[in-house]
Amino acid sequence: MASLIKNIITLVALVVTLYSCNQSTSLQKYFVDNQEKANFLAVDLPANILSLDESKLTEEQKEAYKSVKKLNMLAYRLDSTNVASYETELAKVKAILKDPKYNELMRGNTEEGKFTFNYIGDEGNIDELVLFGNANDKGFAIIRILGDDMNPSKIMQLSSAFNTSKMDTSQIGQFAEFFK
Repeated sequence: MASLIKNIITLVALVVTLYSCNQSTSLQKYFVDNQEKANFLAVDLPANILSLDESKLTEEQKEAYKSVKKLNMLAYRLDSTNVASYETELAKVKAILKDPKYNELMRGNTEEGKFTFNYIGDEGNIDELVLFGNANDKGFAIIRILGDDMNPSKIMQLSSAFNTSKMDTSQIGQFAEFFK
């Protein structure tokens, strides 16, 4: 009898453990699962590739620059042979970004497509910033900016420093060429 109770308690604990596990796909897992697949292009970049001259940055820009650790980029190229696959992959990404852990920062539409900015964390201390965009006739791209306690307003100020940087664009250029 004691053995039966012990087995039932073990079984209940196992069921509770399995039930509490999050079965949804994370954006990181989506990147890993698709980085080697056809029609996808993945690029991982450390933040120091930006090669910004810190002496020319404002204090806010320096703080933003130091808070960024790396960038992960994943793109899916659409062509006439993969429309169904594209729609499936697009739906997967949209489903992942609907997870409540992703807070929407901004959304927009252009003639060419749509984009969203999402983040994980709270507004003043973001750990992951996600830019997702899809162009109606080219495909979609996801850019994950990973860091520690990033501040969105300071990150936006940092963008103006890119115009004067000596950034190595070889890997980013490969990402842009992917959609041509």
